[in-house]
Amino acid sequence: MCSGSFAQSLGITFIPLAILCVLSNILLFFPGGLVADDNDHITKEVWYFGGIMGSGVLMFTSIIFAAVGVLGAGYSIIVSAVAIHNGPIDYLNNHTLWKDCTAPEGIVTWHLTLFSMLLVMGLLQAVLCAIQVINGLIGAICGDCCGRCGSTDGAV
Repeated sequence: MCSGSFAQSLGITFIPLAILCVLSNILLFFPGGLVADDNDHITKEVWYFGGIMGSGVLMFTSIIFAAVGVLGAGYSIIVSAVAIHNGPIDYLNNHTLWKDCTAPEGIVTWHLTLFSMLLVMGLLQAVLCAIQVINGLIGAICGDCCGRCGSTDGAV
């Protein structure tokens, strides 16, 4: 068994375990399957979210952080696109007004260049983080060799 096969079996095991841990922790908020009249019927350890955070969410931190990276890059993309569209004081569409922005010198070009760079870098970050989310999911399910283990041709 190669390390990829082992990682694959772990990934296939961890995913249902994490889901079960999250569901178990949620069910603990309903003692005996009923809605609690008050929080006195729910032990304080339930509120520590051990099944949700510890055994559930934190097992997939690389995927979660990559997904948060997609959201952050998306935010940067939106802000940059709006800034480029609006331009410094709505001057983007009217190039004759660019000469009216004299202080600081070249502010329109400065504004457009930097927000364009942020837009492109945000798009790149969004793509890379999305790839990492997919890679993390595939890695959790398939392991690191995805069917190449045990091949007899020597290729890896």
